Amino acid sequence: MSEADAAPLPAEVATGQVREYFGTAYSAVEYFAQMLREEGELRGLIGPRELPRLWSRHLLNCAAVSEFIPENADVTVADVGSGAGFPGIVVACQRPAARVVLIEAMERRVAWLHEVVDELDLDNVDIVHARSTDLPKRAKFDVVTSRAVANMGKLVRISAHLVAGGGRLLALKGRKAAVEVEDARYDFKKAGLVDVTIHEVVNLMDSEPTRIVEARKRR
Repeated sequence: MSEADAAPLPAEVATGQVREYFGTAYSAVEYFAQMLREEGELRGLIGPRELPRLWSRHLLNCAAVSEFIPENADVTVADVGSGAGFPGIVVACQRPAARVVLIEAMERRVAWLHEVVDELDLDNVDIVHARSTDLPKRAKFDVVTSRAVANMGKLVRISAHLVAGGGRLLALKGRKAAVEVEDARYDFKKAGLVDVTIHEVVNLMDSEPTRIVEARKRR
């Protein structure tokens, strides 16, 4: 039997531990998961092989970023290349006190993000239809996040200017995170990013940890 003929994998169901982990944000995140299951593949936001793994590979992966953003803190967050809403929508659900700006260049993805924000009633989110490099120089944020946007060097070049002095860059990366960080040493230095650290966060539904590259902007 070919891969194309193989029966689709059953969709993951959030465990009780996952529900507890998300706490009061769970209902919104679950609604977001439902929207992705219903329209994500059709609208080219997520591949069919990824749909059954929404919780382990995507939602929990994104949620790890929120662990580096204080609760009940009046902070500004910019999510570069939000796409389907990873990790920006998840962060906005988990950190309602934060002001989250989703930056996305593709019009159809911007339309999707507006629908998600309206459906989830996220009043702490703004959506900017632009490339990160097109934002004015005065646009600065306490935290800048990203996922699957570019390699570390390019990501620093297109998003580090958005990080305010003393703020942080948080990039979700895969198994080659250490290699990407090493290759981007000059880019970090040129952008004034210091204290570069790779964090490995336990994933409640996957043996593979979530890797987050954190870097602080000099004041």
